[in-house]
Amino acid sequence: MKAVLCRHFGAPDELELADIQEPQAGPGEAVVRVKAAALNFFDTLIIAGKYQHKPPFPFSPAAEFAGAVESVGADVTDISPGDRVMGHIDWGAAREAVAVPARQLVKLPDRLDFERAAGLTVTYGTTLYALRVRAELKPGETLVVLGASGGTGLAAIEIGKIMGARVIACASAAEKLAFARAHGADQTVNYASEDLRNALKKLGGEHGIDVVYDPVGGPYAEPAVRSLAWQGRYLVVGFAAGDIPKLPLNLVLLRNCDIRGVYWSAWTKREPQAQHALMTEIVQWCAQGRLSAHVHAVYPLADVAAALDAIADRKVMGKIVLRP
Repeated sequence: MKAVLCRHFGAPDELELADIQEPQAGPGEAVVRVKAAALNFFDTLIIAGKYQHKPPFPFSPAAEFAGAVESVGADVTDISPGDRVMGHIDWGAAREAVAVPARQLVKLPDRLDFERAAGLTVTYGTTLYALRVRAELKPGETLVVLGASGGTGLAAIEIGKIMGARVIACASAAEKLAFARAHGADQTVNYASEDLRNALKKLGGEHGIDVVYDPVGGPYAEPAVRSLAWQGRYLVVGFAAGDIPKLPLNLVLLRNCDIRGVYWSAWTKREPQAQHALMTEIVQWCAQGRLSAHVHAVYPLADVAAALDAIADRKVMGKIVLRP
């Protein structure tokens, strides 16, 4: 079968499409024929050796996928051959078939297509965990979303609206903000042309901002924290800007606010049953049309370099998907 392989750390164009052996289902595992695999920003880091996890070579990028179960190993009772499923692994989905622990799979309703389902786990899973568990977001609160047109930003807009928040989307271009408004954002800020602190101060009013969802980091973190309300919550989701910000802690003291980390992937391993329940809810929301799971573009496996370059160049609104 075909697989995208990273044989050494490097650029996307150094990945290769190779033939490898078909996987076999071990005890507790299922083999899934991959119909779609979704890419994320961290895939650009993991192949370059800049991510916190460094897989042994060779490995495939892509942590999430959707497809059909081909076979199951011993002790698997909840998943059967023929089931339509989605799943999440640390890496390795950019190939035609994967063997994964069956407990990491979620069944898909027939009305949810593979391409949208493939991109649900990382962005929407991270976001629902962030907003519900870490931020304890309440109806009527104001939620600011940085990097609002990317996969996690889009998820934060849509889930924030489902949870009853007023959503302010922040991004770097007019077309990205139009995309955010089309997916439910109440108000927008262009932080490439506006001062973020002043814009959020105006939109937050006397009360301030209740929750900031930040997958970007870099220069936007401090002005976002300065905009927080009394007992506001700033969510550290990621650092797509590249720089890890250093925040003056007097801001935390003066606002009596919280800085809360969102290490979703570690939580999924500590609380697998809670993660499965969370993803089952997300799948139902998507099947009902409450979440768009917008797919920006679909590439064949052979064009993985172009797909990763589009993500690295900040050209993507929603998700990029590979189709084996």
